[in-house]
Amino acid sequence: MILVPLGISSATPTVHRSMPSVALWREGQVFLFDCGENTQARMLQAGMKRSKIDYIFVSHLDGDHIFGLPGLLSTFHIQRRDKTLTLIGPKGLKEYVEFNLKLATVDVDFPIEFVELEDGFEHEVVVDEDEYIVEARPLEHTRFCIGYRLEEKPKPGKVDADKATSLGITEDAQFKELKKGNDVTLDDGTVVKSSDIVGEPREGNAFAYITDTVYSKNALELARNANLLYHEATFGSDLKEKAEETKHSTAEDAAQLAADANVKLLVIGHFSGRYTNPFVLMKEARRLFPDTWIANELRPIMTDIKHEKNIIQPRIQIHVPGQSGGRGKPRRSSSSYKSSSRKPRKARISKRRNKPVATSRGKNLSDYYRDKDRDRGQRYQRSDNRNDRNERNDQNKRNNRDDRDRKKRDDKPPRYKPITPRTPFDDFNRF
Repeated sequence: MILVPLGISSATPTVHRSMPSVALWREGQVFLFDCGENTQARMLQAGMKRSKIDYIFVSHLDGDHIFGLPGLLSTFHIQRRDKTLTLIGPKGLKEYVEFNLKLATVDVDFPIEFVELEDGFEHEVVVDEDEYIVEARPLEHTRFCIGYRLEEKPKPGKVDADKATSLGITEDAQFKELKKGNDVTLDDGTVVKSSDIVGEPREGNAFAYITDTVYSKNALELARNANLLYHEATFGSDLKEKAEETKHSTAEDAAQLAADANVKLLVIGHFSGRYTNPFVLMKEARRLFPDTWIANELRPIMTDIKHEKNIIQPRIQIHVPGQSGGRGKPRRSSSSYKSSSRKPRKARISKRRNKPVATSRGKNLSDYYRDKDRDRGQRYQRSDNRNDRNERNDQNKRNNRDDRDRKKRDDKPPRYKPITPRTPFDDFNRF
């Protein structure tokens, strides 16, 4: 599985964060969880094919989670999609989609199946395929909200090829039958049992998507023993009361749930526009659950790096919060200089001419040594003057540096700037 965050903002977009949406890649198939504005464009930038989407899971009908859906469906229509698309979400999702498509006079040519869940349900398996299932449970938010868990079914154990060959198994079809758990009868009547050749079944991976909720029992069940948990962290601990009022989670809430559910990796997202530096939230979460990452838009998160590396390659430069290359340009790594066509500049080596050895030829020996001592004394005097001047300059530099450090300590800003200054045009109290 490969998780690709497409939008990690909540309520409103920011300069570097788009509206909520997460894509999950599995064996060439793409599952989309929520579809905020700009989702389809972010998929292109992430290097993912929109045509690979078979299922779209909607958590709730807040605008920031669904406003990108009509545009994506319209694109499917323009691209002449013909395979079935399944939309899963709360009751009212079908009405919302059909109204917007009718208003925009978009008559889609591909079949759309709706799976709508009524408020009050407890648990339901909404997708059941040969290799995986997707289950849904209600969450606790200000309006009806759903969490999802995609879990792979147990995989067959490994086949002991050497032992199978020694027992007379030679054909690929026979190996496949053994791996499926079926016994194979050879031409001479010998029965080769699958249990003797195939090892114990292996557990599949599990991914949980939990957003817009407080800590709840259903959220805990969805996340239990998951390999990968994507959980909202709208607020920091400094706004705990705000989170309880709006039925959202803090970074510490997400970390506590991950620890209680025995999750392998927690990825937090859905950040409030207040937080310009989401690393502040990651720091809070890691106090309770060290295996916490922040969702970085378009950056893939893999469960099997050995086999999944380079499958998804973003087509644009990924913005990393807190890092800047200056004037909007990425910093050049040291390896890029090695590959540059510019040749390294050679160090300049001063070549001093060898002075001829002084002799006393043509000069009185006492005069020669007297002149030599006088020259040496002048050189020493010049050296002493130069040392005094350098020492004074160094002392001045130290004094200036101390003054600057003292001023920095007095006017030092906070280490982090987690909250964006308010403007008269933004009302952050609404979300």
